[in-house]
Amino acid sequence: MMMTITTTGMGTGTESTSGRDGAARRLRGYLLAEVDGASLAVFRIAFGAVLFWEVVRYFAHDRVYRYYIEPHHFFSYISLLRPWAGSGMYWHFVLLGALSLLCAAGLFYRVAAPLLCAAFTYVFLLDRAQYLNHFYLICLLSLLLAVAPAHRAFSLDRLLAARRRGSGSGATLPGEMVPRWSVLALRVQIGIVYFYGGVAKLNPDWLRGEPMGMWLAQQADEPLVGPWLAWPGTALVLSYAGLLVDLSAPLLLSFRRTLPIGAALCVAFHLANAWLFRIGVFPWLMIATLVLFVEPGWPRRLLRRPGPSPGPASADGRARLALLYGYMLAQLVLPLRHWLYPGDVNWNEAGHRFSWRMKLRDKEVDELVFHMVDPRTGVRERVELEDWLTEPQIEEMATRPDMLVDFGHLVADRWEAAAGVRPIVTVKVSVSLNGGPYRDLIDPALDLAGEPRGALGAAW
Repeated sequence: MMMTITTTGMGTGTESTSGRDGAARRLRGYLLAEVDGASLAVFRIAFGAVLFWEVVRYFAHDRVYRYYIEPHHFFSYISLLRPWAGSGMYWHFVLLGALSLLCAAGLFYRVAAPLLCAAFTYVFLLDRAQYLNHFYLICLLSLLLAVAPAHRAFSLDRLLAARRRGSGSGATLPGEMVPRWSVLALRVQIGIVYFYGGVAKLNPDWLRGEPMGMWLAQQADEPLVGPWLAWPGTALVLSYAGLLVDLSAPLLLSFRRTLPIGAALCVAFHLANAWLFRIGVFPWLMIATLVLFVEPGWPRRLLRRPGPSPGPASADGRARLALLYGYMLAQLVLPLRHWLYPGDVNWNEAGHRFSWRMKLRDKEVDELVFHMVDPRTGVRERVELEDWLTEPQIEEMATRPDMLVDFGHLVADRWEAAAGVRPIVTVKVSVSLNGGPYRDLIDPALDLAGEPRGALGAAW
């Protein structure tokens, strides 16, 4: 009896292991199997066009100068990272525009796409004062596009290769297929943005209609719709509508039957955001991503062009898939890190960045005053912020504790270099969150220069 039991147990373990191996092989085969690259190519074109438009907007509104040349100090993510000297940042944005067009056209793509990712990520990392969720998203999407063969269809690279082979007939050429993971990775990335954007809205302020009500009240003078926007019930309706769209979009977009409903909701949602909040290219970028959720060969059917047949799985993709799994795991875990810190992330900002916490809080600053105290004499001197930072940097720093600490270190370092003694640096900053009472964001007696940088979720 016992021998039989033992033998059965061993057999079950072997079958279980075999089953896991079989499931892993099937998943690997599914992800590496080749599909039509047409939808990926259409997104590549749209992504390049949107990014080029953003570059044009930066020049049109003189943001290159105001954000990267005028400031004397930058809240960089990497201490050694600095903007190019002189007119270098202008040329950098010219390069960004050129690379965007090259990627959209699919010309020199294997060089242009990684360069575009690196060039945009460099700009993103220069200053935390310019953090935007959609800039972070552009960094991620450009990375995924850089490793995907998005130039295999509808590209000048392909046209030039065809001409070199002497085939200019316009017939479908071999090699327009892409591994399925290159489309699915982008879909999952967009699904993560929607899902975590919805989860973040499950907080008391959002569920009572704030800060939506505050923002809509500011538009009460709009012709025709102003009174409707100012009606208290509108804030609740739009708050819950945004919550439901974010939470349902990943599911609705994943199935053929519900895709039209999900796409319609997403388009309406992003058009409303573009109209109400003037949030730049983000709504248009998210609308462009919808082309990825349709069956990969839809552009050819629309153009009535024959498509290539699905091919076998690639034989050399294991290492790439391992990196992809790691990347996706990081994307799933990173937005949850605010749970590691005490307090409300909407108040203390600990874990806010890189977490898709979009349009969740409105902070009003009533007072922002820095002082330096000479420890030898006790003399107290006010720091004139305008001598150190630009207005956009001051506005962003006022509600970001990590940036306040960084600025305290900056002031102390320069004073110490000139006077030979490190001063005490304090800040009095009074902030209201989503219409609540004004409170001190940081202990007014705290010596910012004595606190470690990057100490998220500290008691102060």
